[in-house]
Amino acid sequence: MVIDPGLREVSGADIARILDEAARQGVPAFALSTGGRTDQEAFFKAVQAALSLDPPLKAVRRVWEALADSLWDGPHALNAPRVVIVWPDAHPVAGAQGDFEIALDVLREMVTSLAEAQYTGGRPTRVSVYIAPAANGRQHPGV
Repeated sequence: MVIDPGLREVSGADIARILDEAARQGVPAFALSTGGRTDQEAFFKAVQAALSLDPPLKAVRRVWEALADSLWDGPHALNAPRVVIVWPDAHPVAGAQGDFEIALDVLREMVTSLAEAQYTGGRPTRVSVYIAPAANGRQHPGV
């Protein structure tokens, strides 16, 4: 399996293969778990639990721009040329709206900007984000 940079929707069954391949290649991998929710609170909590954020976010404020900045610095501080992030219990990417659309935009922007040598002090990081809709397709409150 080839791990390509970018944001892709995959099936839930692919997540284990992606994580196994990342481990085989020695690529740091992180899993976001939101319990099928895609609202701002769930996304922030999942990111804070799974990823190194620099600077850490304050629990009392949930600001998308602050998350985007912290999210960018965390993977970059790993000094790894590649990073994998999986979100195995999200919703389908097509038709994303509201908080879920913003969360995907934050992830896409991180992927794009970390790939640019001009923004990373000559140390780009190729980030691969894999989104898998929750297996049961349930919509949880707050979505």
